Amino acid sequence: MTRQASNIQADLLFELGTEELPPRALDRLARALFEEVTGQLNKAGIRFDAQASRWLATPRRLAFYLAAIDRAQPDRTEERRGPALQAAFDEQGAPTPAALGFARSCGVAVDALEKRETPKGAWLYYTREVAGQPLEALLQNILPQALDKLPIPKRMRWGAHDFQFVRPVHWLVCLLDEAVLPLQLFGLEAGRKSQGHRFMHQGTVRIERAQAYESTLEQAFVQVCPRKRRESIIQQAEQLAGKQQARVILNPDVLEEVVNLVEWPVALLGRFDPDFLSVPPECLITSMEEHQRFFPLTDGNDQLLPAFITIANIASRQPEVVIQGNEKVIRPRLADARFFWDSDRKNPLASYQPRLAEMVFQQKLGTLLDKTHRLENLTAALAGLFQADAEKARRAAGLCKCDLVTDMVYEFTELQGIMGKYYALESGEPQEVAQAIEDHYHPRFAGDSLPQTPSGRALALADRLDTLCGIFAIGQKPTGNKDPFALRRAALGVIRLLIENQVSTDIQALLETALDALPITVENRTVLLEELQGFLLERLRGYLAEQSLSHGVIEAVLQVQSRDYFDSFQRAQALQALQGSEAMQSLAQANKRINNILKKQGVEQELTVNPERLQAEDERVLHATVEELRPAVQAAQAQRDYGEVLQLTARLQTPVNAFFDQVMVMADDPELRQNRLALLQDLQGLLHAVGDLSRLG
Repeated sequence: MTRQASNIQADLLFELGTEELPPRALDRLARALFEEVTGQLNKAGIRFDAQASRWLATPRRLAFYLAAIDRAQPDRTEERRGPALQAAFDEQGAPTPAALGFARSCGVAVDALEKRETPKGAWLYYTREVAGQPLEALLQNILPQALDKLPIPKRMRWGAHDFQFVRPVHWLVCLLDEAVLPLQLFGLEAGRKSQGHRFMHQGTVRIERAQAYESTLEQAFVQVCPRKRRESIIQQAEQLAGKQQARVILNPDVLEEVVNLVEWPVALLGRFDPDFLSVPPECLITSMEEHQRFFPLTDGNDQLLPAFITIANIASRQPEVVIQGNEKVIRPRLADARFFWDSDRKNPLASYQPRLAEMVFQQKLGTLLDKTHRLENLTAALAGLFQADAEKARRAAGLCKCDLVTDMVYEFTELQGIMGKYYALESGEPQEVAQAIEDHYHPRFAGDSLPQTPSGRALALADRLDTLCGIFAIGQKPTGNKDPFALRRAALGVIRLLIENQVSTDIQALLETALDALPITVENRTVLLEELQGFLLERLRGYLAEQSLSHGVIEAVLQVQSRDYFDSFQRAQALQALQGSEAMQSLAQANKRINNILKKQGVEQELTVNPERLQAEDERVLHATVEELRPAVQAAQAQRDYGEVLQLTARLQTPVNAFFDQVMVMADDPELRQNRLALLQDLQGLLHAVGDLSRLG
């Protein structure tokens, strides 16, 4: 029990000053610190304004600001229940060992305990008032624990200290409004002195009050809010690009890293030799982004320009010197890219294939050359699903991994497939073949685009099926968070390739084809196929849920169709559109009742209705309606017009309701009962034409 007390509120600021923190981990560290501290404060009953509170970070500090926070926990009433009265006292009214032990655990005499009647009997109770702890006392424990729990893979020591952290810690600020909280961390006493920009501000920065933290540091050339730094970088970069009638490429990953590399971002425009534009743009862009964290520029036609934007961490008095330095640094990087491009093109792409024998795909499954040969046959077999030319698809499969042994892809692995396309075109391969080489890596992640070409679609499906079947066959399916071969992503790729390309096929047949091509003997093939289909089915459930399909609709469909993914998707869409209708809800309940009756009676074999034994008018009407609708339902099913199937099924609502209202299924006459069960079985077949409607209710 808690008794709320009036509580004065204040604003809390915490800042931990360090040497430069790893930029890719900065947001994660700052967010984890904020969430751990606020979580512990919530547990302690400390309230604060969550909307106005936030985590803050720069390369040299982790910080958070909690607005309108309680200065202390509220006082609370603590209550404990002891033994029942009949067990607490003997017949003479003397306390038993149970009562004495309870009183001792509470630190009081038995006389101080309360006897209380409750609806469940009479019990001994102990009640005491507990004063809330002040915030500063709570933080003495919460902050060290939160810092210790930060996701830091490898901690370091510095100086002669035994302290460990991601980087050496040099200053500590902890303010509650204007007051410094007495706090010690990493051998430092908390104070109000912070540090401004390393080069643009001399001396320490005095933080007078928590509320003035951001504005005070801004005067010292530090933008402590990552969101504001990001907005500043984007605005400056776009303005600078606009002056050149250009568009800036702001790669989200590069932008995130740059935000965490600077405390005072200043955008500058640099240029490079236009001769480098003879190299494929992806190579130049990757080199600029990966090596220098530059933002490339394109013209109105999305053609790369010989210019870039760099973000400096200083407002230099001589920006031209900074620009020249960046231009000087990028030139050898671009020269390397041009060298790789020229070197790799000296030989046709196909000539690289034998070198794939030197790269192991998986020890039991062979080399990348072995995988390539499997892909050639599997892709040709799957080409028809996408109306692809089998020979072009086979050729693309034979070349799809060759760029992995080129110098360019060795330097920039993210260009795999992209360079394969360029080298194929340079080697005189057809456009369809070249594009398929790049395509087969798509989709690379959730939401990524699908292959553009029929051959690319067939090859992308073959590649994923080979990997899935091979890794499952050697017993290395994903466990927990471990998925070294990215099988979950591969499975989702299979699902998207089939559904979004409107390919209707039996997934088991595809899996068996892929298994047949493996270089190992597959034992317990039936069990392996069940595991593979179960793994894919879980990904299918997730995919369908992402399409805003309800859980009931998904389960209804997958109960009757789980091997043709596109067909399942079509069924689910049709069912989703009508699931809320009165007819569907009524039939869902009826279907549930039918399933329960047939299951309870152990009806598994197919039964046949004898029309002559139909006695009640309502069962004759239901039988006639089922017979009338069946041909139309089957015709609509054949056309995959599941919306029409459901509209026809909806006409069963009235006769089904009348049947259950007026007819006793479990009649005493065994033959009559069997005939009515057969009628229910026929009815169930129609109700399952799209999905198991009982799953909707």
